[in-house]
Amino acid sequence: MKDQVHHSAAAGYKTAADTYVKGRPDYPPQVSQWLTQTLGLDSHRTVIDLGAGTGKFTGRLAATDAQVIAVEPVAQMLEKLSAAWPEVLAVSGTATDLPLPDASVDAVVCAQAFHWFATPEALTEIARVLKPGGKLGLIWNLRDTQVSWVPKLDAIVNALEGDTPRYYTGQWRDAFPHPAFGALQLQQFHHGHTGSPEDVIFNRVRSTSFIAALPQAQRDKVDEQIRALIASEPALRGRHVLTVPYETAAYVAVKVG
Repeated sequence: MKDQVHHSAAAGYKTAADTYVKGRPDYPPQVSQWLTQTLGLDSHRTVIDLGAGTGKFTGRLAATDAQVIAVEPVAQMLEKLSAAWPEVLAVSGTATDLPLPDASVDAVVCAQAFHWFATPEALTEIARVLKPGGKLGLIWNLRDTQVSWVPKLDAIVNALEGDTPRYYTGQWRDAFPHPAFGALQLQQFHHGHTGSPEDVIFNRVRSTSFIAALPQAQRDKVDEQIRALIASEPALRGRHVLTVPYETAAYVAVKVG
């Protein structure tokens, strides 16, 4: 199973689980309605949190009263999730090897995750465990590049991505169309991540898989670049509390047949 996990995720998330918890933004309130109305989650449904990480989205799923099964391949992330959500069944697995029977769940949700395994093989395996008419939900938070300083921060990060799959490139879309699923339907929301610069900027960047996997000297250089950016931007300089603007993209596709 280890060979099915991208090297950036395997190396970076092994050491960055704590930083991930501190630095990742939450999701906007509208996501609760998306889960209950668009995905149809309630106490009679079972949902997989696929690529669940440290459980950042798991609580949103649990709040629907659905039975939640969290699937995550990186042991250090799964440990954090289990500690945060002891009532959730947390299992080791990947998108191409789900430890569940055929047609056993009502929905599969991938939060900040689908780009890691966006292949026809993964969609075929997801379709296998979904009941007919079951729903696949894909959701991402992405910094809002309409705010002037955000592209400058993104440039620092993106320069180091190498071959790491990323949502913003749109390459994940190559897995669609897929014969097991109908067309993707999109809803978009806006929100902000408010907190100290240490958490909402530095720890958010440090929690990026390929940044976390760098040698310490290179990670220190990234911190220096961010400090220089903050010092150069009036909207950031000298602030003890910042709000980083985000856009949330929420997609759903229904299993056909």
